[in-house]
Amino acid sequence: MAAHVFSSVEPPLFSPSRVAGDGGGRRRRSFRPCLVATPARDSHAMADGFDFQEGLKSVKGMLHQNHKENRKVMTDIDHLKRLCIDHYFQDEIDDGMDACLNLVHSDDLLDATLSLRLLREAGHDISADEVLQKFVNENDDFNLDHTKDIRGLLSLQDISHLNMGEASLYKANDFSRKHLTSAIKHLDLNLARYVRHSLDHPYHVSLTQYKARHHLSYLQSLPTRNTAMEELALADFQLNKLQHQMEMQEVKRWWMGLGLAQEIPATRDQILKWYMFPMTILQGQSFSRYRIEITKIIAIVSIVDDIFDVIATQEELSRFTEAIKMWDLAAAASLPSYMRSCYSALYTITNDIADMAEREHGLNPIDHLKKDWTMLFDAFLLEAKWLSANQVPSLDDYLSNGVVTTGGPLALVHLFSMLGHDPTRDATNLTAGCIPPIISCPSKILRLWDDMGSAKDEAQDGLDGSYKELYLKENPGGNAEGHMRALIGSEWEELNRECFSRRAFPPSMTRISLNLARMVRVLFGYGEGQTLPVLEEYIRMLLL
Repeated sequence: MAAHVFSSVEPPLFSPSRVAGDGGGRRRRSFRPCLVATPARDSHAMADGFDFQEGLKSVKGMLHQNHKENRKVMTDIDHLKRLCIDHYFQDEIDDGMDACLNLVHSDDLLDATLSLRLLREAGHDISADEVLQKFVNENDDFNLDHTKDIRGLLSLQDISHLNMGEASLYKANDFSRKHLTSAIKHLDLNLARYVRHSLDHPYHVSLTQYKARHHLSYLQSLPTRNTAMEELALADFQLNKLQHQMEMQEVKRWWMGLGLAQEIPATRDQILKWYMFPMTILQGQSFSRYRIEITKIIAIVSIVDDIFDVIATQEELSRFTEAIKMWDLAAAASLPSYMRSCYSALYTITNDIADMAEREHGLNPIDHLKKDWTMLFDAFLLEAKWLSANQVPSLDDYLSNGVVTTGGPLALVHLFSMLGHDPTRDATNLTAGCIPPIISCPSKILRLWDDMGSAKDEAQDGLDGSYKELYLKENPGGNAEGHMRALIGSEWEELNRECFSRRAFPPSMTRISLNLARMVRVLFGYGEGQTLPVLEEYIRMLLL
C-alpha cells in the first residue's frame, strides 16, 4: 500500500518491480544513494563587518521609534514575521498588538485584514465575519471598490487561508484571487512577481523559511528600504544555513557509523531528505539537538517501511511486529540479521530520546513511545496483509491507517516528548484510540498530497495503491483530485481551529504541526517532467 511520506518523494532515486516467482509476497526496488550536501565554500561568510547584537539593537530601536504609528507598528510586525526574525522581538510584538486592536475595525481593507491576521496568529478571538462585514454589499459579496487596492487584496488573500469555517473567508479567497490574477499584467515587474508568488505560495500554508527569501528580495526592490531589518534577516539566514550544514554532517556521520545502508542494500539512503523535515518543522538554534535526534527517528521509519514494503516475507513481518511489542532486544534473537540490526538501532535511539526528555524535563515518555512504535508496525503490517491477500480496503479504512503510515504521528510524538510535553496529560496519548487534530491533520494532509503526488510519479509501478486509486474504484469517472483537495482544505480548517481557536497546546507545538503541513507544498510541487522545482530551490536556499 502507500509508503510513509518520509520516503515517498525523490522519484528518480528508485525504480520498483516485482520479483517473479517470489512466493513471500516481496517486492524489490533498486536504489542508489542520495547525495549528501556539502557545505558551500562561503557558508561561513557574514555581511562585511556586520555585528549581530548591534543589528538586534538597531531593529529594536526602530520598533520603539515607530511605536505610536499604528500602521507602521503593524507593518513592521508583519515584515519581522515574514523574514523569520520575529522570535528576537517577541516583547515588542506583544506590545504592538494594541496597534492591531486599534485598526482591526478600520474602514481600510489593508489595515483591517492585516491586523485581523496578526491578531489571530497571536491568539486573539476576533470574528472574521464581523471584521469583513463592512467590505461587502447587501448580498454579502465584496464591493468592487476594492479591486484596485492591490495591497489590500494581498492581505485579504492572506487572511482567507486562516479560515476556520467562516463564510466570509471563502468569499475573500475567491474575490482576492480573481482580481489579483487579473491585475498582474498591469503591475510593475517587481510587484507583479510578488503577487504571483503570493498566489502560488500563500503565506499561511507555505513554509515561512521559503517565503522569507522571496520577501527579502521584494523589500530590497522597493524605493524605500529598511536596511537594518534587511541586514539582520540576511545575517540570521546565513547563521541558520551554517547551523543546518553542521547538523547535516553530524547526521551523516551517525548514518555511516550505523552501517544499515551496507547491511540492507535494498533500503533507501536519503539523508538529505530525512533531515529536511526536522530542519523545516523545528526552527531555531536552540533546537539543534532535537533536529538531529528526530532525523534519526525518520531514518529508522524509512528503513522499517522498506523492510515491510520490499524486503521481508509476511511471516517475517509478523515476527518483527511481535518483537517490537515486547520491547526487548532478546525478543529479536530469532529474526533475520538485518532485522536485528534495525531493531537494535530503533530501540537505542528511542530510549536515548526518552532519557533526554527525562534529563531535561523530569519525565520519561518511553512507555508511550513504545506504544507509538507498536501502532506504526501494526499499521504497516495491515497494509502488507491487504496487499498479500489482494484485499481492497474501504476509503475510510485506508485513510485512517494511512495517516499512521505516513510516520507523522510517531515523529511528532517523539518531538513533542523532547520538548517536554507529557502525553499522559492530554489527547496526544495516541493509544487512547483517537489521534488528536494537532497530529492527525498534518498527517492526513501529507497522506492525501502524497497519494496525489504518487499518481504523477512515473517511477511508481501501481502496486502500492493510493487514496486516489481507491476513490476511482468506488467512484468510476469521479473527480478524485478535486475530492482529495476538498479533504485537504477541510483538514487545514480543522488544524486552524486547533491552533487559533481551541489553543489546547503551547505555541511551540502548534508551530511544528503547522510547519509539517506546510512542508507538503514543497514536497509535492511537481513541475514539468516530474521535477520538483520548489523542493530543489528550497534545498539550495536553506542548505547548500
